[in-house]
Amino acid sequence: MRFRRLRLSNFKCFADADLRLDRGVTVIHGLNGSGKSSLLEACFFALYGARALDRTLDEVVTIGADEASVELWFDHDGAEYRIERTLTRRGESVTTTTCVLEGPDETIEGARDVRSAVAERLRMDAAAFVNCAYVRQGEVNKLINASPNERQDMIDDLLQLGKLEEYRERAKLSRRGVGRVRDSKRGALEDVEAQIQEKEDAELHDRLASLRSALSDVEEDIERFQTNRERAEHQREEATATLEEYEQRREELETVESAVDELTDEIAAAEQERSELADRIADRREQREEHRETAATLLAETELAADSLETLEEAAVDARLAELRERRESLSDHVAECRADVERHESEAERARERAEELEREAEAKRTEADELERELAESRETLSERREQLETLEADIDELAARFEEAPVDPEGVADHRESVAEALSDARSRVDTLEANLSTARDQLEEAESLLEAGKCPECGQEIDGPEHVEGIAAARERVETLESELADAREQREAAAERLERARKLESLADDLLDARTRKSNVERLVDEQADTVERDAERVEQLRERADKLETQADEKREAAETAATAAAEARERLGELNEESSSVQTAIETVESLSDALADIADVTADVESLRERRANLAEQNELRRERLAEKRERREELADAVDEAAIETAREKQAEAESYLKKVEPKLEELRERRDDLQGQIGAVEQELADLEELRERRDRLAERVERLDSLYEEADKLAATYSDLRAELRGQNVRKLERMLNETFELVYGNDAYSHIELDGQYGLTVYQKDGEPLDPEQLSGGERAVFNLSLRCAIYRLLAEGIDGAAPMPPLILDEPTVFLDSGHVSKLVELVESMTELGVRQILVVSHDDELVGAADELVGVRKDPTTNRSSVERMDAADAAALAAFS
Repeated sequence: MRFRRLRLSNFKCFADADLRLDRGVTVIHGLNGSGKSSLLEACFFALYGARALDRTLDEVVTIGADEASVELWFDHDGAEYRIERTLTRRGESVTTTTCVLEGPDETIEGARDVRSAVAERLRMDAAAFVNCAYVRQGEVNKLINASPNERQDMIDDLLQLGKLEEYRERAKLSRRGVGRVRDSKRGALEDVEAQIQEKEDAELHDRLASLRSALSDVEEDIERFQTNRERAEHQREEATATLEEYEQRREELETVESAVDELTDEIAAAEQERSELADRIADRREQREEHRETAATLLAETELAADSLETLEEAAVDARLAELRERRESLSDHVAECRADVERHESEAERARERAEELEREAEAKRTEADELERELAESRETLSERREQLETLEADIDELAARFEEAPVDPEGVADHRESVAEALSDARSRVDTLEANLSTARDQLEEAESLLEAGKCPECGQEIDGPEHVEGIAAARERVETLESELADAREQREAAAERLERARKLESLADDLLDARTRKSNVERLVDEQADTVERDAERVEQLRERADKLETQADEKREAAETAATAAAEARERLGELNEESSSVQTAIETVESLSDALADIADVTADVESLRERRANLAEQNELRRERLAEKRERREELADAVDEAAIETAREKQAEAESYLKKVEPKLEELRERRDDLQGQIGAVEQELADLEELRERRDRLAERVERLDSLYEEADKLAATYSDLRAELRGQNVRKLERMLNETFELVYGNDAYSHIELDGQYGLTVYQKDGEPLDPEQLSGGERAVFNLSLRCAIYRLLAEGIDGAAPMPPLILDEPTVFLDSGHVSKLVELVESMTELGVRQILVVSHDDELVGAADELVGVRKDPTTNRSSVERMDAADAAALAAFS
C-alpha cells in the first residue's frame, strides 16, 4: 500500500493544503507546533474516521470554519483508491456529512461502511494500524512499556491469533451448552416415554367404537324430529302469509285514512298561513314608513347637498363616508405615531431606571462574590495541603501492596487468568472424583451380587447352578477392580483438596491485586485532584481581582443610565400633550362617520323592507295554488278508502289464525326435545374428539420420542466434537505463535544488529509470550528496561520495524502493508542515537518497504529523505502551509525560525 496524495480544507491548522507523496522515504520537516503531525493524523482520519482521533470532531475543524474536508488517494494491492470525508458544524456539534470510498470496482458511502471496507482491505482496524505501522508521537516505547499480557494480545491480534483463542473459548462454551441441552433432552425423552405408556394403558380404540355407536342412534332421532318440525313450519308459514296479506290491506287503509286527515290539516294550515302573511305585509309597510322618517332626520344632520330622500343619491352618501373615513385613518396614524413616541420615551426611561438598578445590584453581587471567593480561596489552599499529604500515604500503601507480589507465582495483571486456570483444574478434579465414586459404587454392587450368587452355588455371571470353583477368578478380578478404584478415588480426592487450596490462594491473590489496582486508581484520582486544586487556587485569586474591577465599572454605568432616564421622561410628557389634541379631533370625525353610516343603514333598511313586502305577496299567491292541488288529491284518497273497506274476509282470517296457533304449539314442544338431543350429540362428539385427540397425541408422542432419541445421540456426538475442536484451536494457536516467535526473533536480531551493532550486546531472545531479553557479550541477560533511554528508544523502533516486516512477509506469503509512519521518533533520542535512527530507516528501505513517512523537527533526518516536505505556520494567521523542499530549503527554513 502507498499514499499518493493528501488534500485538506479547514483541517485543524491547515486552511488549504495539497500534498503529493511518492515512494521511498518522505521526511515532513518543520518547527514544533507547525502542524507536521496533523498531516499524518489527516491520513489516519481519512482511513478510519472518528475512531482514529484522540479528540472530538469539533476540535478537528479549523476555528471559525463551518466545514472541513480530507481527501486521500492511495494504491493498495495493485488498485487505486480515493477517500473523501467532509465534516459540517451544525449548532454546537460537528457531524460527518460526506464519506465516500472510490475504488476500481465500486463506490462505498457512509462512515461505518467505509471504515469496514478499509479494515477489510488492509486486514487491520484502527488499533491494529497504530500497533503495526503508525508509531505516533510519544508512543515509541508503547510495546516495551506494555505488560507481557498486553504485548502478547497486541501482537497476537496483529497476526490474527487472537481469533483462535476466541474460537477456543467459543468451542468450550459450545461444549458446555451442548452438555446442558443433552441432559435436558434425556430428561424430556424419559418423560415422553412415561406419557406413551400411560396412554397405551387407557384402551382408547375400544372407547372410540362405543362412543361412535351411541352417536349414530342420537343422530337418527334428531333427523325424525327435524322432519316433523319442517312440516309444522310450512303450515305456520301458509297461515302467516294469509294474515300478512290481511294486515297489509289494513295498514294501507290506515295509511289512506291518515293521508286524508293530513291533507285536510295541510289545507287548513295553508289558509291560516295566508292570513298571517297578509298581516305581516301590513306590518312591513309600517316599518318602511318608520325607516323613511329616521333617514330624513339623519339627512338633515349631515353635510350632504340633497333636499330630500327622493333626491339623495347613494353615490353621494358613499363619497361622504369615504372622505370621513380617510380623515379618520389619517388621524389614527398620527395618534398611533404619537402614542408610540410616548410609549417609546416612557419605555426608555423605565429601561434606563431598571438597568441602573440592575447595574447597582450586579456591582454589589460582584463585591459579595469576591468576598466569598476570598474565603473559599483560603479553604482551597488548606484542602490542597491535605491532599498532598494523602498522596504520600497512598504511595506508601502502593509500595507495600506491590512488595507482597514479589513472592507470588503471577504478577497482578495475570491473577484473573491464574484464578480461572486453577478453578478449571478444580472443576476437572471434582468431575474426576464424581466419576470414580459412581464407578466404585457400581463395582461394589456387582461384587456383592457376584459373591451372593457364588455362596448360593450359582454362576456369578449367568446365574446357573455350578459344581466347582472355576468362577472364583472372576470374583477375584471384581475385587481387584474395587481396590483399584478405591486407590484412584483416594488419589483423586487428594488432588481435589490440593486444587481447592490453590484456588483459595488464587482468590486471595486476586483480592490483593484488586486492592493494589484500587490504591493506584485512588492515587491517580488524588493526583488529578491536586493538579485541579492548584489550578483552581490560581484562577480564584485572579477572579477576585477581576470581580472588584468589574464592580467599579458597573457603578459608573449605573450613574449614566439614571441621567438617560430623566431625559427620556421629559420627552414622554411632551408627546403625551400632543396625543390629547389628536384624540379630541379624532372623536369629532368619528361622530360624523357614525351619522352617515346610520343614514346608509336606514336607506338599506327601506330597500330591504320593500323587497320583503314583494316576497310575502308572492308566497301568499303560491299557497293558494298549492291548496287547489291538495283538494284534488283529497278526493282521490277518499275514493281509495271506500274500496279497501269492502275487500276484508273475516272467516278466512279466523281459519288462518287457528292453523298458525296449532303449528306454533307443536314447534314450542319439539324445540326443547331437539335441543336435548343436540346437546347429547355434541357431548358424544366432544368425547369422540377427545379420544381421537388422545390417539393423535399418542402418535405424536411416539414420533417425538423417536426424534428425541435421535437428538440425544447427535448431541452425544456433538459434545465430543466440540471438545476436540477446542483442543485443536489451542494446539493451532500454540503452533502458529511458536512460528511467529521464531520468525520475529530472527527479524528483530537482524534489524537491531543493522542499527546497533557494537561490542556491548550479542543478541535478543523472544519467549513464547513475546517476553524480550537482551544479552550482553558476556552472556549476562538484561531486561529492555535496563537499557539507557536512547538505547531503549532504538530498541523499540527496531521491534516495531521487525513486527512490520513480519506482517509484510506474512506467514503464508507476502501481504500488502500500509506505509511505515514514524511521528517524531527522535523525542527520546540524543544526538548520538539519531544517526542510528537514520540507519534504521535506510535499512527498512533496503528490505523492501515501499513508503516510509517520518515527521520530525530534527535536521539530521533530512539527509535520509528521498523527498522532503516543509511545514510552516504563519504567526499572523496561525495557519500552516506545506511545500516540497530540498535540503537547502530545509536549512533555510531552520535558519528562518
